[in-house]
Amino acid sequence: MPLSVERDAGVAILRMAHGPVNALDTELCVELAETFEALLRDPRVRAVVLTGNGRAFSAGVDLKRILSGGDEYTREFLPALTRCFLAVFGVDKPTVAAVDGHAVAGGCVIACACDHAVAADGPVRIGLTELAVGAPFPTAALEIVRARVHRRLREVLLHGATYAPRQARELGLVDELVEAGALAEHAATVAGRLAQVPQGTYALTKRQLQRPALAAIRRRSAEWEPQVLELWAVAGGARRDAAVRGRAARVLTRRHDRTWERPRARRPRDGRSRRRTSPETPALARGGSEGVRDAF
Repeated sequence: MPLSVERDAGVAILRMAHGPVNALDTELCVELAETFEALLRDPRVRAVVLTGNGRAFSAGVDLKRILSGGDEYTREFLPALTRCFLAVFGVDKPTVAAVDGHAVAGGCVIACACDHAVAADGPVRIGLTELAVGAPFPTAALEIVRARVHRRLREVLLHGATYAPRQARELGLVDELVEAGALAEHAATVAGRLAQVPQGTYALTKRQLQRPALAAIRRRSAEWEPQVLELWAVAGGARRDAAVRGRAARVLTRRHDRTWERPRARRPRDGRSRRRTSPETPALARGGSEGVRDAF
């Protein structure tokens, strides 16, 4: 399972465990969305903590799946990604992101979608790198980030950079920092404190805060999402072409290196030494089609 759920005194603790860096693919996005939607309906759950596997909170979209799946997979994946963002953002109960590792691109958006984000103060990178790989922001992602960082939005979107936790806090991507060893306990404490607010009051206040973002998502998605899909397909195609060229270059380099290797000396059975092939004339001196093929 890409996601595990524990319950402690009304606080649901969700831990992503999907590969080494919790890369976002269709399966993880659907699992996150369905889990948050179920927790929204569960009266026993008063608050939610979302965390990663210690190495990564989430390193963002699984680009390998985008490259291998092509346009068909991308068309399936992007709606699942948007559903995931909105499911996390739309829970009317307290949500806390315990950023225990790298939170990059879509992983950073998920942290921004939570009411409160606490990051481990250590060798962690946090940021929105979509533009650095040529991918535009889905409408929901952009508006969710806008709702969190406000005046620093241009910087965090257009630069496509990642930041150390202290810089991320200054930019508004996270709210506070704690020592890594204290992160889980502190996040649960914050969630429990927020859950003490009467649920109806908290839910209404949260809807009031989110109304501009949700209205913008509804209003702009019809216009922007077709362009987002088209540009994701272009970016994926460009990366696939680059990957093919890279593989071809590596193959040619290996062949070239093998061609210019000094051949091992062989002693004939009669004991007399035989003239070694000069490394300066690799293919032609050996003769034969195999040497010529390796030279190309």
